[in-house]
Amino acid sequence: MFRTGPRNLITDVAGLRVGNTADTSLKSGVTVVLCDEPAVAGVQVLGGAPGTRETDLLEPQNSIAMIHAVVLSGGSAFGLDAASGVQAALREKDIGVEVGGFRVPIVPAAILFDLRNGGDKDWGRYPPYRELGYEAVQAATVDFAIGTAGAGTGALTSGLKGGLGSASTVLDSGVTIGALAAVNPTGSVTVGRSRHFWAAPFEIGDEFGGLGYPDPLPQDARNILLKYRDRRVGAHGEAGSTTIAVIATDAVLTKAAAKRLAISAHDGFARAIWPTHTPADGDLVFALATGRSGIELGADAAIDLFAAAGATMARAISRGVHAATPADGDLFPVWSSR
Repeated sequence: MFRTGPRNLITDVAGLRVGNTADTSLKSGVTVVLCDEPAVAGVQVLGGAPGTRETDLLEPQNSIAMIHAVVLSGGSAFGLDAASGVQAALREKDIGVEVGGFRVPIVPAAILFDLRNGGDKDWGRYPPYRELGYEAVQAATVDFAIGTAGAGTGALTSGLKGGLGSASTVLDSGVTIGALAAVNPTGSVTVGRSRHFWAAPFEIGDEFGGLGYPDPLPQDARNILLKYRDRRVGAHGEAGSTTIAVIATDAVLTKAAAKRLAISAHDGFARAIWPTHTPADGDLVFALATGRSGIELGADAAIDLFAAAGATMARAISRGVHAATPADGDLFPVWSSR
């Protein structure tokens, strides 16, 4: 049986801290995952509209073996500036790969589209994300807020506010796996317009309401419910969504195995969001392996890890929407009001 870690957050994976910052008038923010020590990393992009930085270096055939932080940001392509702020903060702490006498922090990043969400985006010449990234490093801790926080501050799903979600799972092997997701998909995380989450079979306790599946299934369960078919946020066919996430473990993994972990975590997107991985979504998962448990998994235990990656990610996605809170100017209601 799966059980959660003590916090039910990605920071149950030893060696990780998370920092959130947001601008409430902007309705956008930044989340950073800091590695106490450099971590093995991988990435998998399955959405059709990604916005990324430093993802090519994570492929197993490339030479950089470990990274120092991962950034999730709102702001569409403007939000990629957040990684520069994180990099500046890490450089001040003398963290980075030594190259020719210089320290270069390795900080991959991904963004979601939250420009058209009711926030004030009239920021002048330069967007605020670099400073938000810098501040997120200063805020990093093992206990952090989910819901309307960090990169999930301005997130929307089909018909509901999105948010920042996290969850963890402790396996029988002693390995811990954790997920973090900024949930802003084109599709829906609930069964039709009900209160029931698609990820219900993987819920532990009542972490996102404890409602299970509706019985019988509602008539609209098969409807393709898309955010941008709602006239409040855009005309039919307009792009701009994305769920971006991190899956992490304290197991000892190679770079290739981290890639496989990221691939497996995308199963959680398919379990929690329908439809997902569309041409309008830039869906992406970063994978981190801190190795702090010292456990190297055999073939059978590795299958358990990769299965748990999908389940834990599905729970994190649902928790992000479940925990969202209302704010002035919201275009969509929060789950708790449904």
